This record gives sequence, structure tokens and C-alpha cells, in this order.
Amino acid sequence: METDKKRKIALTLVISFSVLAISFSFYFYQVFFSPNTLVDSDQNYMLKISSNDTYKSVSNKLYDDFVVNDLVSFGFVSRITGYQESVKPGLYTITPKMTNLQLVKLLRSGKQTPIRVTFNNVRTKEDLAEKITANMEISEDQFLTLVKDSVYIRKFDFDEETIMSMFIPNTYELWWNTSSEALFDRMYKEYNAFWTDERKQKAAALGLNQKQVSTLASIVQAESQQKADERPVIAGLYLNRLNIGMPLQADPTLVFASGDFELKRVLNVHKEIESPYNTYKYTGLPPGPINLPDIKSLDAVLDADNNSYLYMCAKEDFSGYHSFASSLAEHNANARRYQAALNKAKIF
Repeated sequence: METDKKRKIALTLVISFSVLAISFSFYFYQVFFSPNTLVDSDQNYMLKISSNDTYKSVSNKLYDDFVVNDLVSFGFVSRITGYQESVKPGLYTITPKMTNLQLVKLLRSGKQTPIRVTFNNVRTKEDLAEKITANMEISEDQFLTLVKDSVYIRKFDFDEETIMSMFIPNTYELWWNTSSEALFDRMYKEYNAFWTDERKQKAAALGLNQKQVSTLASIVQAESQQKADERPVIAGLYLNRLNIGMPLQADPTLVFASGDFELKRVLNVHKEIESPYNTYKYTGLPPGPINLPDIKSLDAVLDADNNSYLYMCAKEDFSGYHSFASSLAEHNANARRYQAALNKAKIF
């Protein structure tokens, strides 16, 4: 009898232990391998982990935004795998129904999702700061601090007037948490990649360095905002003026000098503005670009049309195109037609 009793106790213990083991194994499996992210959604979630985030702030963000369904199990897996002590900043794509183990592995790996940074139609450093940092962790102020730091930008062989030339408008893949310094390094790398030996040779043949090409391209771009196909012709005209020491007399430089980018009509009073950007008062190129010239504008200068034009005037039909002339008499006739059209349209 006593032997049977012992056997029953032993059997009970074995069964109880087996049940506990099975239960624990099932729970362990559930915790590690059951879906726990976006269980009721079919949309990805972009998790931004900033440089000063902690495990607690990350887990709170995941829970508050209904990304993680069971925060306790996520916390358990995070602790077991050491993620709580190794949070890595960045942008991560969390897909629906990821397991805790998959999610923690992703976050521990630091395998970020790159972002696309696009900037164009830029006039000022403030414009550039706003557009280039729009989808990044760094702030506009952090970027502006560097772009206006004359000592810092000297390492790239630029000054405060020419630094905008370093930024070639395009779309770039970057990490969301790229630092301001790393961003500058990347843009300098892209600048050097753009300036191939062929482009450098074309610039030299025109008697210009790379920064001067950017400055002239910015003027050409401003003069041809509506009709990009005119850019090589306009570039040829301005090169003709530079070659004979004739002032560029480019109205967009007066707009830049005035600081009034809403200015619709340049008047004689604007031609008296005291500024190195006033190309009516000073010959040669201004000290730097008046906007951020795009690649088409840069190449328009490098592949400028070989013409004899010295003058241009907006067409009186307001089509956005220009009337070009080689003589002052021809130009004055074009200008009178345009002025008459402005007066008729009451544009003052």
C-alpha cells in the first residue's frame, strides 16, 4: 500500500512537472514567437529613435502608438536579449505581426530604413536649412550654425558667400539620424562626384572655376525660371559680357541684393543699391550664387550656346521667353515693346 502511495505521489509530481514544463514552453514560445506588432493593422510603422531616447521612452512610444500589443512580453524579450541596455538611434520600419524576437533583433541590429532628402528651388541658406532637414533628426538651427560658420566651412574650401555652391540639388539617400557634420561631409562628397574631370575641363575652357560656374548658373536659372530651354543661350550671352568686361546687369541680382524676393519689377532706384551683388554697379560676377542652381543650370553654363548676344529682354507676350539682341539699338526696340506691355497690364 505504501509503495503504491509513493508511486502515485511520484506520478503526480511527474505529471505536474510535465504540465508546468509544457505550460512554460508554450508561454516561452508565445512570448518569443507570436505576433505582437500592429496585430490589427496592415500598415507599416516608422519608428524614430532619437539620440537621447532610452529603452523606456522607446517602449512607451511603441505602446502609446499601438504598435506593440503586449508590452510585458516585449519587455521580457528585450531584457533577455540585452536590448534594454543597447538602444540604437535611427529610423526603423516595423511591419505588421512581427514577433517580439523579430522586433528586438531589428532594433538591436541598428538596421535603419534610409530616407530620401530632396532640395531644390532654394534661394537662401534659411531655405536650404528648412528643406534639407525636413525629414531628418537634426534641426534647421543646427544646420544653419554650420553653414554660417566661416571657420568650419573653410575646411571644404568655401566661404560664407560661396558655400551654397557645395550643395547640388538632387535626391539623396541618408540616415534619418545623420549628424550635421556627417551631412556636410556627404554633400561635399556629392559635390566632388558631380565635378567630373570633363566638367572641370569645360569650366576651365570658359575661364571659370567651379564656384564661378555655380554663381553664373544661379543667375541663368533666375533669368529662365519658366523656360529652361533658354538657359544655354542666356549663359552664352552672359559669358560674352564677362569676356568684354561689360556689366552683367542681371535684374535677379538686384532682387537678391534688395532682399525682397516678391519684387516683380526692377526700377532705376534698385540699380543704386549698394551691394557687391549689384551687377549694374559692378562688373564681373557677384561674390556667390543668388540661389541654388540645379544640375541643368550648371550644365547650361558648361555647355553654353556660342552666340553673339549681349542683350536680352522679356518678351512682351509674357510667355516667359526672351528677345535676344546683339546690338543696343535692337535691344532698345525690344525693351520698349516690353515696357509698353507692362504699363498696359498695370504692372508697376
